[in-house]
Amino acid sequence: MPTALITGGTSGIGKATAETLRARGYRVLVTGVDNVTDSGLPEDVVVVRADAGSLPDIDRMANRARETFGSLDLLFLNAGISRPGPLETTDEATFDALFDINVKGNFFTMQKALPLLNKGASVVITVGAAEGLGSAMTAAKGALLPLMRALALELAPRGIRVNAVSPGAINTPAYRKMGITQDVIDSWADGIPLGRVGAPTDIAEAVAFLASAAASYITGDNLIVSGGIGIHARPA
Repeated sequence: MPTALITGGTSGIGKATAETLRARGYRVLVTGVDNVTDSGLPEDVVVVRADAGSLPDIDRMANRARETFGSLDLLFLNAGISRPGPLETTDEATFDALFDINVKGNFFTMQKALPLLNKGASVVITVGAAEGLGSAMTAAKGALLPLMRALALELAPRGIRVNAVSPGAINTPAYRKMGITQDVIDSWADGIPLGRVGAPTDIAEAVAFLASAAASYITGDNLIVSGGIGIHARPA
């Protein structure tokens, strides 16, 4: 059976991806800091409490994956935080948290999980759009695409593929944590060409595709799953 490790897997996109992969025959381990004891995931999905910005937690997570599975076929680097705000009000603690979790956490999770990745394994990184949410958040999220491409080049000789998935407006608990109401989220559908806000399963299906044999010749790419946002800005 194929194996998968998903960071930030106890809610939203990560949880939906865990459920999707399990339904397709994967053995799945997820990490998170919220909903760890009551994630609602199936009992055979292994749930580990781990802070993506903590190197000791990352070490513990990698050790648990090694003990549980021995090796990995998919690493989904999905953990991240959003702290929107303008330049004037962004303090050092906020800046550090954004980079510790979104950048440093993903980098060192990748490093610690690398010895576990089988030849032909897939790595997928969630890269959310952050324009309009503040310069610090944009910088932290913006660092992930060049990181993904560098990793794709570095790991290609080992037969490991590295890609990104970029969600558009996806209805997840993350927005509620930012104080955005459901009515506001629903209203975004008016500006989306496909006429609806995305569901976590939309991203889960994209991750499952990138992990599959159908994507065996895809690496270093960014799969945008946005319902068509930005089509009008693309050249004819």
